[in-house]
Parts: sequence; structure tokens; C-alpha cells
Amino acid sequence: MSGGARPRDTGRVADNERQTDRRLERAILELLERRAPTATICPSDAARAVYAGDDDGWRALMEPARSAARRLVEAGEVEITQAGRPVDPATARGPIRIRRAR
Repeated sequence: MSGGARPRDTGRVADNERQTDRRLERAILELLERRAPTATICPSDAARAVYAGDDDGWRALMEPARSAARRLVEAGEVEITQAGRPVDPATARGPIRIRRAR
């Protein structure tokens, strides 16, 4: 390539993002499996479970964790709740909780 510009390895970035997405989905399901059938978790629980560092870097995984929860809703695995009631993942704003689908 001329001009010294190197193409970004978008394939590798996409693979890493897909791996993180799958790890977040597994973390959500595993965390719920370890809790009572009616228990809920916060997306931050999954983000912390996947993040390997000791600092607040897990916060960068919050939106991916919420996205993972939305995919699991679509798959019929979980529900997203607010104030203890299921909500539409597409319109939920603010803090959410995740529980097993009923």
C-alpha cells in the first residue's frame, strides 16, 4: 500500500468481538444457573465475570452485556426486567435485570 497506511485487521477485531459476545452470553446463563430459579442478575455481573482485569475495565463491557441479554431474550432463554416486570428489550432504558425465561 502506498502512503504508509496499513489496513486495519477488521476480521480479527470482529472475531474478538464475537468471542466476547459468546462469553457474555455464557456468563449470563452460568450466573443464572448458580442462582435460585426466580433470581435475577445485573448485566454488570456478566461484564465482571468476563473481564480479566482488576480495574474498572469491565465497564466497557456493559453495553455488550446488555446486547448479549437481548440476544438471549430473542432465543427465549432469559427475560429482561425492570421493577420486577418483563420489558421489551428494544425499548428498555435505564437499569435492567436479567432472569431465566418463565
